Amino acid sequence: MDNQRLIIWSTFGLLLWLTYQAWVQDHAPVPATQATTNSEQLAAPLADAPGLPVLPAESSGTPQLADATPSSDLAAADAPADLAPIIHVQTDVLDIDISTIGGTLQRASLLKYPVHKDQPDVLIELLSPGTAELGMIQTGLNSAGDGPKANHTARYSAEATEYILGNSDELIVPLTWTDGQGVSVEKTLRFTRGSYRIDISQQLINDSNANWRGASYAQILRRSREAERTMFDVDSYSFDGPVIYDGEKSEKMQRDDLLSDGAYSVTAANGWIGSIQHHFLSAVVPPQNEQYVYNVSARGDRSLASLIGTPSIIVSPGSQHTFETTAFVGPKLQAQLEEIAESLKLTVDYGWLTIISQPLFWLLSFVYSFVGNWGVAIISVTVLIKVAFYKLTEASGRSMAKMREIQPRMKSLQDRYKDDRQALSQAMMELYKREKVNPAAGCLPILIQMPFFLAFYWALLESVEMRQAPFVLWITDLSSKDPYFILPIIMGAAMLFQQKLNPTPGDPVQAKVMQIMPIMFTVFFAFFPSGLVLYWVTNTLLSIAQQWYINKVVHEEAAARKGKKKNKEKQTP
Repeated sequence: MDNQRLIIWSTFGLLLWLTYQAWVQDHAPVPATQATTNSEQLAAPLADAPGLPVLPAESSGTPQLADATPSSDLAAADAPADLAPIIHVQTDVLDIDISTIGGTLQRASLLKYPVHKDQPDVLIELLSPGTAELGMIQTGLNSAGDGPKANHTARYSAEATEYILGNSDELIVPLTWTDGQGVSVEKTLRFTRGSYRIDISQQLINDSNANWRGASYAQILRRSREAERTMFDVDSYSFDGPVIYDGEKSEKMQRDDLLSDGAYSVTAANGWIGSIQHHFLSAVVPPQNEQYVYNVSARGDRSLASLIGTPSIIVSPGSQHTFETTAFVGPKLQAQLEEIAESLKLTVDYGWLTIISQPLFWLLSFVYSFVGNWGVAIISVTVLIKVAFYKLTEASGRSMAKMREIQPRMKSLQDRYKDDRQALSQAMMELYKREKVNPAAGCLPILIQMPFFLAFYWALLESVEMRQAPFVLWITDLSSKDPYFILPIIMGAAMLFQQKLNPTPGDPVQAKVMQIMPIMFTVFFAFFPSGLVLYWVTNTLLSIAQQWYINKVVHEEAAARKGKKKNKEKQTP
């Protein structure tokens, strides 16, 4: 009984914590975006951009959030930054602005992902210049010497200022740069239909009389927010900030650690850098099996994640070399992330229950590919889980059914030994042993359900595939609460009916707790994602059907035993 009570109160504590998280996520305000003029959008971020990377061959340093002023980084520009042409690119999933200064990805809107479902025209914007939601992906080549460099502050020329994918499957945006001394760079950005992947190639052509020595680099400049665990701050419940993968493990870089401990740097192959915004990701993935120096730093309200190739490349006169980089700007769709690098799906963080949540999401996705509705997929997977654990929970169900059958005898013992608790306990244990009943077996279904409950919670919270996914009728978003609280009420009613099938606890305190549990669960689940409530409702209804059937079988077995016993007594002289 003590074990049952412990599990009940632990469950309540867990539900309280999850409810608080769900309430905060529902009611946290969306940070306002500050509008700026075209001049401010272009000049402010670039003029205050990070300093240029130092070649690894010359120094072990990597790109830092150093001060860079127009008199240094922008000195090579032919015209003021605010007059630099912007290239507008639109595919079927992305709306992007590319600055001709450095070929920087400086604005990116996700055409299929509105901020709120009831405002379809207000889109998620992962990259944005000069606003509260600052974000840019800068790429370039850094070279030895003091001459002009094809870095993220260099001015490129373009053939057009607008590129539309249209009916094509691929869209290529070419940019060119020259130092006027025989070295030129052809930077190409390749977009693909239905994909948030952007392939960036930089072909360096050396027609000068001297060797060119340098390396490619990329960096993600992003706004940085202070994480405070307050009721109105959604960022404290989903990580928002830079992330780095060093070829072995991914690590979320906490802002406070970067500010107090300084920049984090590592040299590795098969790594990448990124910036997470809950369901969405900006990332840069260099070619695999090549060494890069990765660096993450923060200063003020900005963070910088960067990478630079090592060792530097030497391109002799009359030769050329192509540097390849892949950027990703979009939702954390696991299938697309795996196509770029298998490790990139680690940005979808299911926490310590990944071992259950990841296979669960795979199963949900598999079922969804047939049924085409995430709500139906949740119901189907819940049925499959129930079937898979039927034999395990059947023993618990039979024990509870037997407890229900012997309840009159238990009541009789309680009345007989009401003044002698020791004698009552001994008599009850003998009864359990004689009837082969395990009173603790009722805890087993809860112990089995809780890991899957939490796994569903994280799958719904972290998987962008289920973000704003409709089910039926009034449930238009499985990742948010039921707007009319119909599912939680159904769940509470189902739990109340389920209690009628189970034996009444002998402990008066536990009995009272069990009586109010359906009400408390209804209140708790009112703030949970409706997809999670749908899972619990389905599971509860299946549990009712299972327990009703087991109760029926056990009752028939008990009646048959009584009948045999009476017949045997009649036959005995």
